[in-house]
Amino acid sequence: MSASNAPSHAAPLNRLLLQVADAVQAVRDGRSLTDVLARCPADLRAGTQALSFHVLRLLGSAQAARAELAPKSPPPRVDSLLVSALALLWPTGGEPLYADHTVVDQAVGAARQRAPASAGFVNAVLRRFLRERETLVAAARRDPQGAFNHPPWWIERVRQDWPAQWQQVLLANNEHPPMSLRVNARRGTAQAYVERLAGLGIAARAIGPLAPQAVMLARPVPVSALPGFAEGEVSVQDVAAQLAAPLLLGDGAVPAGARVLDACSAPGGKTAHLLELQDLELLALDADAQRLTRVQDNLGRLRLQARLQAADGRETAAWWDGRPFDAILLDAPCSASGIVRRHPDVRWLRRPADIGNLAQIQAQLLEALWPTLKPGGRLVYATCSIFKAEGLSQIDAFLQRHRDAERLDVDGVTGHLLPLADNGASTAGAVPAAPSSVDGFFYALLSKQPEERSVAP
Repeated sequence: MSASNAPSHAAPLNRLLLQVADAVQAVRDGRSLTDVLARCPADLRAGTQALSFHVLRLLGSAQAARAELAPKSPPPRVDSLLVSALALLWPTGGEPLYADHTVVDQAVGAARQRAPASAGFVNAVLRRFLRERETLVAAARRDPQGAFNHPPWWIERVRQDWPAQWQQVLLANNEHPPMSLRVNARRGTAQAYVERLAGLGIAARAIGPLAPQAVMLARPVPVSALPGFAEGEVSVQDVAAQLAAPLLLGDGAVPAGARVLDACSAPGGKTAHLLELQDLELLALDADAQRLTRVQDNLGRLRLQARLQAADGRETAAWWDGRPFDAILLDAPCSASGIVRRHPDVRWLRRPADIGNLAQIQAQLLEALWPTLKPGGRLVYATCSIFKAEGLSQIDAFLQRHRDAERLDVDGVTGHLLPLADNGASTAGAVPAAPSSVDGFFYALLSKQPEERSVAP
């Protein structure tokens, strides 16, 4: 086992493999990894998460190799154990998490516990993979799913939306994401916090003008290592997500004390950012009452206040008091196709029909919320998606339906942000000046024209 790369809090690998196999099978059955990890024994959770992320980033390759090695699928619980072990044996160009013989021995031991009759089969398949690894890896990479570790329909959609950089986007999705922080604007500056981290031996850099409170760490650290975290001086939030609040508030476009709606607020990162930047009369809405507890927890740590209400934004009669909002943030439910680096299970959970269904919900939210915005008000529509059906195409269709809506372009922010080092600057529809290494996102800033301007001549 490589001490530098193996999961911290390391438990015996055979125990971790059983948990990881269960997690992989649960994802295949349509359950999110987050839900599975919540039920994992506490002493195994950290290691299970680390290995599950690794396996899910290589699941397409491992499945292709298993199909070649054993064309007849073994029982699901054995198969999930086998592909998990194959993913740990897969060459990635870096130092392996565990030595080959350790993976094989521990996987066989796990198989004896799970299905004793399968132990010999698992041993034979893994040892053949080691003998023929170079040939099997080359064969897997000739298959799109094996090469890019995404479902075929996902690969095709990315190729259609981003024909110049689809391969780069898919490969980037398999990388480890950076850890970024948001410094509380009420408590300090990004540069001052970078210097504070340097004093503790933590390398970091401030992002700059587009995300003035953002700090990107050279490598992830536990939040317990972040000075001032418990006191609300800093939060963990990707740089792309930090563009929402300043985009909505603008440079004085939304005055202090303004009435603001955060329509899909959980888990509360953007809600908190809005309140860090300005005193607002803010309503944080979310359809999931349980998820609103996360919003309250975040606000409590940061010593901020908002009115929280559990309700579906589309059903305005159930929650809107008729007073128009000065500004609305709609961070709409979406495929999460832009954040699969952080949630590698998403690509395997989604189905092709999900994109159309989600786009319909997004359109319904836009239609329901637009009448609640006052003339002259601003609405930011956001999705953590790189699919144009949930971004550019969605807003183009909305503008066709609403003559009183005007799209405002902000350099480096509005449009699609791609999870690439240069953000796909040469690709039509991508934001050319956004900070590097951000999550995939889409932003549109809409202004509601006064009624007299919206009347057709």
